Parts: sequence; structure tokens; C-alpha cells
Amino acid sequence: MSSQLLKPLSDGVCALHDPSGLHVGNFKWVNGQWKFKAVGYGPAGQVMPGHGPLTDRHNVCFAQLDEATIRARFFEE
Repeated sequence: MSSQLLKPLSDGVCALHDPSGLHVGNFKWVNGQWKFKAVGYGPAGQVMPGHGPLTDRHNVCFAQLDEATIRARFFEE
């Protein structure tokens, strides 16, 4: 699962970084699926859950974490 976009943080949590390396959210294992949780950052660097460049994809679910599928769905539409 380790890749340029996906970075495991713990069992059940994986950070998502955009192609430029910006942290844009996390995938969390919830009820048998990976649920995306968007993250943005405020002017002072504070974490803002549910914000950021992928706010419109907050709570999107995947059966498995596949970088090609995530890249196509989140970054190449």
C-alpha cells in the first residue's frame, strides 16, 4: 500500500498526499471500507478537518486502497 500518494500512519489510517506532496486528507477504515476524510490547513497552519482541496470528496468510500483508482478519481477528473 505504500506509495507516493498513500502513506500508512497506523492500522486503519492512511494519509493521502496530492501529486505535489501536499497532505489533503486521510483514509480511515470504517465499517469494512476505507472512508476519505478531507483535511485542509488554515492561515496559521491549523488543521481544518473537512476542508482543503478535496472537500467535495469528503466521506467518499473505497473497498480497497488502490493508488491508480484514487489518483484517477481524485486527481485526474
